[in-house]
Amino acid sequence: MANNILEQYETLVRRADETLRRRTDGNPIRIQVGSATCEHAAGSREVLDEFRKHISAAGRSDILLHQTGCTGRCSREPIVGVMIPGQLPVKYERVSRQLVHEIFTRHIQQGKPVLERVLDGPLEKIAPRELLICGSARCGWSGPRPFATVLAEKLQAAGLGADQVRVTQASCFGACNTAEAGRFSHLLVRPDKILYRVKDEAELDELIREHLVGGRPVERLEVPGKTVGRKFLELYGDVAFFNRQSRVALRHNGVIDPESIEEYFHYRGFQALAKVLEKNDSKWVIDEISRSKLRGRGGGGYPTGQKWKMASGATDKTRYLICNADEGDPGAFMDRSMLESDPLNVVEGMIIGGFAIGAHQGFFYVRAEYPLAIERIQRAIDLCHEWGLLGKNILGSGFDFDLEIRLGAGAFVCGEETALIHSIEGERGQPRVRPPYPTEHGLWSRPTVINNVETFANVTAVINYGADWFAQIGSEKSGGTKVFALAGKVTHTGLVEVPMGTTLRTVVDTIGGGPTGGKKLKAIQTGGPAGGCIPAKWADLAVDFDTLAKAGSIMGSGGMIILDEDDCMVDIAKYFMTFSQDESCGKCTPCREGTTRMLEILERITSGNGTMEDLDKLKRLGLLMRRASLCGLGRAAANPILSTLEHFREEYVAHVTERRCPAHKCKSLIHYEINADKCVGCTVCARNCPVTCISGVRKEPHIIDQLRCIKCGRCFEVCRFAAVKRM
Repeated sequence: MANNILEQYETLVRRADETLRRRTDGNPIRIQVGSATCEHAAGSREVLDEFRKHISAAGRSDILLHQTGCTGRCSREPIVGVMIPGQLPVKYERVSRQLVHEIFTRHIQQGKPVLERVLDGPLEKIAPRELLICGSARCGWSGPRPFATVLAEKLQAAGLGADQVRVTQASCFGACNTAEAGRFSHLLVRPDKILYRVKDEAELDELIREHLVGGRPVERLEVPGKTVGRKFLELYGDVAFFNRQSRVALRHNGVIDPESIEEYFHYRGFQALAKVLEKNDSKWVIDEISRSKLRGRGGGGYPTGQKWKMASGATDKTRYLICNADEGDPGAFMDRSMLESDPLNVVEGMIIGGFAIGAHQGFFYVRAEYPLAIERIQRAIDLCHEWGLLGKNILGSGFDFDLEIRLGAGAFVCGEETALIHSIEGERGQPRVRPPYPTEHGLWSRPTVINNVETFANVTAVINYGADWFAQIGSEKSGGTKVFALAGKVTHTGLVEVPMGTTLRTVVDTIGGGPTGGKKLKAIQTGGPAGGCIPAKWADLAVDFDTLAKAGSIMGSGGMIILDEDDCMVDIAKYFMTFSQDESCGKCTPCREGTTRMLEILERITSGNGTMEDLDKLKRLGLLMRRASLCGLGRAAANPILSTLEHFREEYVAHVTERRCPAHKCKSLIHYEINADKCVGCTVCARNCPVTCISGVRKEPHIIDQLRCIKCGRCFEVCRFAAVKRM
């Protein structure tokens, strides 16, 4: 049986490789354009169409247009990559129709990259070769001095200056295991696409002499196989936002065509499934997932292996598997990106999960607001049926498994397991009391396992690269990486994947570039509307399920919003409570009434009518909701208020006792005045006032009628002499 499975798998691999070989005959130039909801919104479809027109008009047959998913560099889209054989890949940001013309005429036809428009540019020059050195703490070698220092000296001695070889420190390549930690250093040579493992200066001398100077790769020092995230770094390793991440769940985003099963096969696609079916041992799969310390990425952080073990031991042999893609947190888009950019990886993870628990039917529960994700999931399911990877007797193993899509209507509470189950069953999406848990009594009263998209995206990496390898990436209790949607007042927004245990400061400053406009970091809000606000003084806190919970927040599905000195923490708490109150299903009194009463109190405070007793009421209500609400969402809904009360109480006090908003965000607590000493009587403020409450004659100081002022702040925005003060 095992031989038959591997033979069928290898047949599919050869079929895929042959298709790709025909497509890339002649080693063509490749123009890569992002294709996901965010890229489309930024104009990627128009960009792709413009490239088609230019290729056709130029009569070029040596250019391949390639669509990929989203890289996660949100503020720079559309992103276009130009890959010319033998040269470093060049990525362009915010590409428009006009820029397409420049890229095609200057870069493609004349060989001169448009350096002023490269991603995270501009650049003065692109070196012909780049060395990415691993920055992981596990990398090391026998030399007494740091690898980067020795490398720089030896390159200079060999006459290889920065204009010839650029050296960049990257994140972990995932090329070593626990036994090798501290014994080797790794470096990736671009564009040669060769990853080396070096243990001492003698090997480094050989590498520089033979490869970098002589052009002869040193095969004995090469790292064999396809290490995780390597292809991503080969394409995007020169970009600081990307090379400081450790991509596991997102390893294919921006690399492969999400609608091409051939490309997915090329990057170890379905190898994990073949390995699992060959072993034909569900206990081995569950043990691997358990040893990897993979915890559910949907927010709760429950150990995945333990959940699978509970379902596999159920007496009822009819079991179900559900992928929770009901991503309802404001500002969160990790799951959508994975489904749009690498759907086959999630499907493969689900098939493995189905085998592990003994399920033969699985469901994608996706919010209907994700039409492109739904379309690509369905295409992935259809392709798997066509290639014999879903349905009856998968790869000749005798294992049957199938998948269907179920759409959610956008209710936030349906992200909770039992409410999600009710929704699939056609009932109102409301949670129920647990226990019994879904692993005992779930969908249609059968044992059911529910994991979110990111959890399934990690399953294939655990099987392919090993449980020990995955566990060593993360922290003591949580293996692997976590994907965050970095948003708010931060320079570089987008998707960030870092090892568990990485500090918040690393995410915000090193990868995100810090707060925008030189402002001071005030707080970091994690976990969506059920998360808390962590003060800037705790920025060195390690990101982990347990540490965030101790700080009064949660991991959630991965939303991370950066707040600066201009943000009012009371207003932030009110924003999230408004969301939670609106989304409460209303089934239990603590959540239904608690969110309503807490929102009413916050409205009083931000309008200048609060009292000190209100602060005590907020805390008492929040703690009551945490203890008595029916589901996890209700129990966590007060986190934004409780955390801001704890860490930013002085702002609440200022709102109550001084009727003042220190951040000047609460409209009812601010007013505008004109400084007569600075006002030159230009009349700009009066002409822009929507309610004509500003009066005065030209060249003389103006005044604001406070009774008529609606506090829109327009006068403050347009004054060029800083004469309007916001009080």
